Amino acid sequence: MSASILWEEPTGQGWTQVGELTTALVLSSAIGLEREIRQKAAGLRTYTIIGLGAALFMLVSKYGFTDVLRPGLVQLDPSRVAAQIVSGLGFIGGGVIFMRRDSVRGLTTAAAMWLTAGVGAAAGAGLGLLALLTTVAYFVVCYGLRPLTHWMPALRTPPVTYRIEYQDGRGLLRTILDICTGAGFFVASFSGTGHDERDAQREPGAHPHTVEVVLTLHGRGNANALTEQLVDTSGIVAVAYNHEDDEFT
Repeated sequence: MSASILWEEPTGQGWTQVGELTTALVLSSAIGLEREIRQKAAGLRTYTIIGLGAALFMLVSKYGFTDVLRPGLVQLDPSRVAAQIVSGLGFIGGGVIFMRRDSVRGLTTAAAMWLTAGVGAAAGAGLGLLALLTTVAYFVVCYGLRPLTHWMPALRTPPVTYRIEYQDGRGLLRTILDICTGAGFFVASFSGTGHDERDAQREPGAHPHTVEVVLTLHGRGNANALTEQLVDTSGIVAVAYNHEDDEFT
């Protein structure tokens, strides 16, 4: 083996690859800085490491096995490492998603991590322009679409809460839910009164063996038409509904 071969620069360790790593470093740092300024769960260091690591994995996938490749004997599929980057980010992203009362927190943070890994992988694959455009698109989404979230409540219809009493043991709950969805609503929340509590609160003359459920519905259906359908359903004893901040009618 000649000395020139021993000192020859290995494939994939040139200035081109250094530039790709640097691109991943800069772009992922920009995303991380935005999250850091907004005081999110993961900040500058986390996003920078994710983007840089994804770029390194892509470079290793492309160039790290050239010394063992043999035409017709050993072949390489660079896309397999890229696929594992996505799987690995699922583990990291899942750690920042959690439930707080009735809301889910951390979804945007997890999505930003996933996007940062994609930016790093694109930079590592030599697709610097795509990585740059994706980073710009990230900032457009975060800042350009934010005003829309303030306008959305004005476009949403207020939720409707129904209090329905029906005869127990007749399988009416499924019928009630089918009627609600068929009328253009979806059930956002559901609660029912237990037998013991219901028996204790039952007024004299009330229908025996009934169940009371409270449904919160969202949608653009007609509440009056839905109420008529429910009232006309055999086995339903009483129906009352109200819009947000209104009394039951």
